[in-house]
Amino acid sequence: MKKILFVCHGNICRSPMAEFVMKDLVKKAHREDDFYIESAATSTEEIGNEVYPPARRKLAEHGIGCKGKTARQMTRSDYDRFDLLIGMDSWNIRNMERICGGDPEGKIHRLLDLTPRPGDVADPWYTGDFEATWQDVLLGCQVLINAKP
Repeated sequence: MKKILFVCHGNICRSPMAEFVMKDLVKKAHREDDFYIESAATSTEEIGNEVYPPARRKLAEHGIGCKGKTARQMTRSDYDRFDLLIGMDSWNIRNMERICGGDPEGKIHRLLDLTPRPGDVADPWYTGDFEATWQDVLLGCQVLINAKP
């Protein structure tokens, strides 16, 4: 089973979108036994808060729910618990490596770096463009579900 942790700054927009998109793709592919998926934040700012309403609406547009998800902060122990720790942007990666004390096993990656279109996932907190974020997250998750173990 591949264990994946999606990470962004607050765990209320991009990383929960990735978590629930990936869970939806896994379910549709009947591969629930192949993956364990969560999301977390690098900061403490949003701990305990639900997914940001525009992110919830974007997921709902595609028939994906995220009920019950609340933000949590990534911990050093997540490095041992997960096979892949997937950040949404370069700033997330720096903070993830700081939290984990480095990346000795090469588990930390930016989501879009796994795709033919490397770079940062669009941050809707600043742009308000949840469609661009949806497209980035969907592309990354589609590559992840089809990646060789």
